[in-house]
Amino acid sequence: MRFKIAIQKTDEGYCVSVPGLPGCWSQGATEHEAIQNIRDAIIDYLAVVDGLLEDAEIREIDVAV
Repeated sequence: MRFKIAIQKTDEGYCVSVPGLPGCWSQGATEHEAIQNIRDAIIDYLAVVDGLLEDAEIREIDVAV
């Protein structure tokens, strides 16, 4: 999967979020560390979503942009 991320330099290092996954964010002392950390955060985020949808009927749709 590919996700767009928003990364910003801060006084403490780098802050990174995933606009397509509300509340999914991380940080790191370096840009590289922040990107590695957001990968882990995305995996954890998606695992929680899967758990919440365990009993739901899941379907997929195509959306043209």
